[in-house]
Amino acid sequence: MATMESLIGLVNRIQRACTVLGDHGGEGMSLWEALPSVAVVGGQSSGKSSVLESVVGRDFLPRGSGIVTRRPLVLQLHKTDEGRSEYAEFLHAPKKKFADFASVRKEISDETDRITGKSKQISNIPIHLSIYSPNVVNLTLIDLPGLTKVAVEGQPESIVEDIENMVRSYVEKPNCIILAISPANQDIATSDAIKLAREVDPSGERTFGVLTKLDLMDKGTNALDVLEGRAYRLQHPWVGIVNRSQADINKNVDMIIARKKEREYFETSPEYGHLAHKMGSEYLAKLLSQHLERVIRQRIPSIIALINKTIDELNAELDRIGRPIAVDSGAQLYTILEMCRAFDRVFKEHLDGGRPGGDRIYGVFDHQLPAALKKLPFDRHLSLKNVQKVVSEADGYQPHLIAPEQGYRRLIDGSISYFKGPAEASVDAVHFVLKELVRKSIAETEELKRFPTLQSDIATAATEALERFREESRKTVLRLVDMESSYLTVDFFRKLHMEPDKNPNPTPTGPNADRYTDNHFRRIGSNVSSYIGMVCDTLKNSIPKAVVYCQVREAKRSLLNHFYVQVGKREKERLGAMLDEDPALMERRTTIAKRLELYKSARDEIDSVAWK
Repeated sequence: MATMESLIGLVNRIQRACTVLGDHGGEGMSLWEALPSVAVVGGQSSGKSSVLESVVGRDFLPRGSGIVTRRPLVLQLHKTDEGRSEYAEFLHAPKKKFADFASVRKEISDETDRITGKSKQISNIPIHLSIYSPNVVNLTLIDLPGLTKVAVEGQPESIVEDIENMVRSYVEKPNCIILAISPANQDIATSDAIKLAREVDPSGERTFGVLTKLDLMDKGTNALDVLEGRAYRLQHPWVGIVNRSQADINKNVDMIIARKKEREYFETSPEYGHLAHKMGSEYLAKLLSQHLERVIRQRIPSIIALINKTIDELNAELDRIGRPIAVDSGAQLYTILEMCRAFDRVFKEHLDGGRPGGDRIYGVFDHQLPAALKKLPFDRHLSLKNVQKVVSEADGYQPHLIAPEQGYRRLIDGSISYFKGPAEASVDAVHFVLKELVRKSIAETEELKRFPTLQSDIATAATEALERFREESRKTVLRLVDMESSYLTVDFFRKLHMEPDKNPNPTPTGPNADRYTDNHFRRIGSNVSSYIGMVCDTLKNSIPKAVVYCQVREAKRSLLNHFYVQVGKREKERLGAMLDEDPALMERRTTIAKRLELYKSARDEIDSVAWK
């Protein structure tokens, strides 16, 4: 079975790695929170700092009156081999080792002031300190600001509530072990630490009681009722501590000597001699370490379950934002083509109805084109006055003898030319829809989101292709209109010639008697209008076919074909530039990859250490 130190030491290393990666908060429970740690809770001047220094065996915490601890201090103790030198490291200064613990004290003060200023304000941003020493047990302790009942000068009125809320945010977590510090020279019923511990841990399962300043109690009194669990019972035994005296602190008495004095106090005390083996800072450190080891073992299944769940979530996130791209040109070209195919699939889904947007093309043919054709000015062009004018001009100096063929042709050509406007408008409308679908398809292609440069390149290539398709479509629909002018449907006019005269009041003065009358010109206008109506019906059907063939069909078949040819000829450097990712996304992927590596490593190490 693994030793206690190896398991707790592993947890310490994992927690430190979590802190470096910022994996100690967010939605749900983080790995940092799932791993048990010990929160040190007590009122101001309850002796919290002395307890911590006794456990560490070093004088390293700032001292003074009022609120000295103004930011949480996450203290990770790492046991090293005998004979190794002691040193400390701060997370905010990872490359600097502090061998002088007086400089550790100064760094804590300076780092506190860096966030809170030289004031009496508090901050919930923790300071992370690791101490490596052969004289400690593997343990994670969190020193929290001392609970207080009143605000002093320079502090906001909310300071009392602010401190309690901060402390509560740590101790209410189910994996937090509470080290409740109470001074022996005060009534235990008024202890701020015990009061808060009772609220968040009513069963006392997570709470360890520590009684400080036993040597400062009034003569003739003792704390046996508390230490033996009669005054206030906890599931875990109370531990008494004798802090260094102010005189010892002033003389910089070594903590190892102070520990020895503490042992002697309990061993020679008539009141506490029978409890001496369960008293003192050394016993407290071992007690906490043993309990922490048991808790870790109990929580291993749930910790592993959390790790596995997080690994799955991180893998899914990496799949969503995309894995790192290989650096060789073949892999880069493959990736680019895969991205293009993914975009092409989304684009075709828009056209074919899997996604919205393609129906707007049908709207151009079913609503926009017919509406435009109805608005054409045929009534003005085929008015009596204009028909008379066109026919007369077409006759020249010699009027027509039977039927004004040149006049007919001019009227028909003039009418047909009006169809060019709606035909070109249909081409442009479909072009606009296709461009918008390209934009939407790029935005909706998940695989492309990580490559802004490639997005831009695909958008440019697709737009250029659509411009080529539009130009070909424009030429085609104009040809359709020109075809109607280039050869008239003769049968239409033959049938007109064979139809009986519908004039209800014919003038019986000869076959050409009405050649220059209004009725004659009205009949010409009516005949041309009928012919143009037939042409309109033809174009109403053929223009959509031409537009779909030249634009929509080509967009589906070959939107990026030219782009593929260009990409295949590019050098490795240019391919790499196309896969230039959004820096924020690259940073996000790096963070996820590091977290994934951390969780996998943690899982393997916990498995290998916990069940030996």
